[in-house]
Amino acid sequence: MTRTFFTHANQVLEFVFKSGKEISDPFNQIELDVIFSSSKGEMKVPAFWSGGDEWRVRFSSSDPGNYSYRSVCSDSSAEGLHNQLGIVEVKPTDSKNPLYLHGGIRVQADRGGFEHKDGTPFFWLADTWWMAFCGRIRWPEEINQLLTDRVKKGFTVAHLVSGLFPDMPPFDPRGANEAGWAWEENFTRINPAFFDLADLKLQAVVSHGIVPLIVGAWGYYLPFMGIEKMKKHWRYLVARWGAYPVSWCLAGEVTMPWYLSNTKDSDFQFQKTGWSEVGWYLKTIDPFNRTITAHSASTGESPTELDDPSYLDYNFIQTGHGNQSASLGSARHFMRVEQTTTLKPIVTSESNYEGILGAAWQDVIRYIFWSTMLAGGVGFSYGANGIWQLNEREIPYGPSPHGMSWGNIPWQEAMNLPGSTQVGLGKKLLTRYRWWKFQTHPEWITPHATLDDPYQPYSAGIPGEVRIIYSPYPLAPWLPEMPKINGLEKEVNYQAFFFDPATGTEQQIGKVNPDETGNWTIPMPSLGQDIILVLEAV
Repeated sequence: MTRTFFTHANQVLEFVFKSGKEISDPFNQIELDVIFSSSKGEMKVPAFWSGGDEWRVRFSSSDPGNYSYRSVCSDSSAEGLHNQLGIVEVKPTDSKNPLYLHGGIRVQADRGGFEHKDGTPFFWLADTWWMAFCGRIRWPEEINQLLTDRVKKGFTVAHLVSGLFPDMPPFDPRGANEAGWAWEENFTRINPAFFDLADLKLQAVVSHGIVPLIVGAWGYYLPFMGIEKMKKHWRYLVARWGAYPVSWCLAGEVTMPWYLSNTKDSDFQFQKTGWSEVGWYLKTIDPFNRTITAHSASTGESPTELDDPSYLDYNFIQTGHGNQSASLGSARHFMRVEQTTTLKPIVTSESNYEGILGAAWQDVIRYIFWSTMLAGGVGFSYGANGIWQLNEREIPYGPSPHGMSWGNIPWQEAMNLPGSTQVGLGKKLLTRYRWWKFQTHPEWITPHATLDDPYQPYSAGIPGEVRIIYSPYPLAPWLPEMPKINGLEKEVNYQAFFFDPATGTEQQIGKVNPDETGNWTIPMPSLGQDIILVLEAV
């Protein structure tokens, strides 16, 4: 019998297959794919075991039209799974959700940033919820509380680890949700009930217009599980979530061995080689062509985490944690990668979580955000201590495997730390302009930030259109001289204003009057703190 289904562009359609026979170990013994065919070609979509005798397939397409499908099962005697036929009609979307209206995200052809499937520019501002699929934040009321806050502040991406969490050993009770762990003990097979609950949270994220960045596992799980089981894990994720407008992160801290390993050197090499193989497998089986990256170990970069990084779409760099002093190291690391990397664009994946180790408060967050975005970054990932590990009010997450806790602030309080508002203000300012065309221009300002002195001003923009300068230190009356804007175009008239990165308030300056060489000395603002200067062509 041929079945017919209807859906809308970019929205997920799910339907069920039943095996029709008893299978002793369905997860490990059966592979089911559904081949969707249209005038534009074929898509081979993996299906996932959902428990008992059921398998499910999830399908989406950006292109309206008719699709026929045919199921292909590794066990052709399973009549309910093999050679099942049907038709899907995809209609144009009627949704205002940007992920349904414009489609999922991809890297722009010129590698200048991100865009939706239809070419609409996409601004990457992520929040870090590594452990949101565990039971320490509940659906629906708690996850929706966090989502509502983040949407209001302008976040567009959420980092989510798919059950194989960082900062804990396998099968730690802190990694379970109400249905248990993501896998059965000893990694014998997947636990569909864990993912049923994770589905609810992921679907809530998407319904709020936020892109889920799905991290397959933390890097050190590869020696625990082995390459073949990790491939099965990733096949399950693609089948379960690939039809949603997700982005893939192969692993977190790819080459970092288990914290207490006695064989760290051999683990490092095994992970570097093994994750390369797993990544190619992911690239091959994903019919939706979601972007792929890899979260680097501290002060690394994505391409150096893998023996073969050629399938990565963008560079997802971690720059470290700590106080104001540590943030200078973070800025240096970003500049070093921007100047030397083989993979662009670059997104800061993890840096100086607000409040971590009792430090890195909002001034540090502003500095890392603006130094990143004006030094060549195309996206920024914020994190708050208390949210990434989801501290509950009465039960903090507790010590890491090395024995130290990163801090006990509850996630409900961490949600309101001011840095999350201030990076949203930064996004709001940048998106007034064609931010996806911005280039870093250190030569526009004297003095400017360097590897030797990263606490000097940063500058980026579009020549003849807009210049944005961030000064980490106050432009105070006791400076020997005020910084100078260089090389203003003679044929362009600019007006300027100061922007307070902490509150979003503005102080108008008016017309810019450069000297004969095109240079202009910045006037002193009324506010004594880090400051943004904006020059707009009029």
